[in-house]
Amino acid sequence: MPTVPVLDIEQPMHLAGCAVTLWRYLPQDQAVSAGDIAEPLLSLHSLKTMPLELPQLDALGMIRHSIEASTFVSEVERAALEEFLNDVAARLRFVEMSEPGLIHGDPRHRNTLWNNDVHGAVLCDWESAVFGPVEWDLVTIEVHCRRFGFAPEEYDEFCERYGRDVREWSGYEVFRDLRELRMITTNARKSAPRTPQAAEVHRRIAQLGRDANSRWFIL
Repeated sequence: MPTVPVLDIEQPMHLAGCAVTLWRYLPQDQAVSAGDIAEPLLSLHSLKTMPLELPQLDALGMIRHSIEASTFVSEVERAALEEFLNDVAARLRFVEMSEPGLIHGDPRHRNTLWNNDVHGAVLCDWESAVFGPVEWDLVTIEVHCRRFGFAPEEYDEFCERYGRDVREWSGYEVFRDLRELRMITTNARKSAPRTPQAAEVHRRIAQLGRDANSRWFIL
């Protein structure tokens, strides 16, 4: 499994009521590209057995929770988010996706590290790992490359090395809208009012459903 190795000691340790795990430090001497993420992600998606029980992907439920929990979006913005969510949910019923399996949940440049020992990238930050369709992970990579200013060639390299371009899938536009809405609403829930992060959320909501190629700023 291409991930950061844990230290070979008895763990987890329990400190102050918390379970603590220790992982090997990987110095980051080389930047990770989208193409570098393809092999470890494909290895993850190829696992035939689940190493542990995980919850099912519930993107719609998480989005609804985030919309309700946001403290700074206006009622007009909240209504726009709910309307967009209802539209996506209606379209989602007709999407044919792959059989559920182990997925990372949030694969992207920041959730991947370079490992000099294997001369390649490894996955990290597993808090979003769930049981769901691989298309969720694939559209996450596509959204991050398109929205955050990475060169189109970088995403093309990912597709070539993974062996699939999710944009060619019939459910792509629905999953794209669903994934972007999840990103917007998660940041709406986590950001504090009157901050640069909140301003970016307001900007994204204003563009909702209008321009799929407008640049976003990473939060």
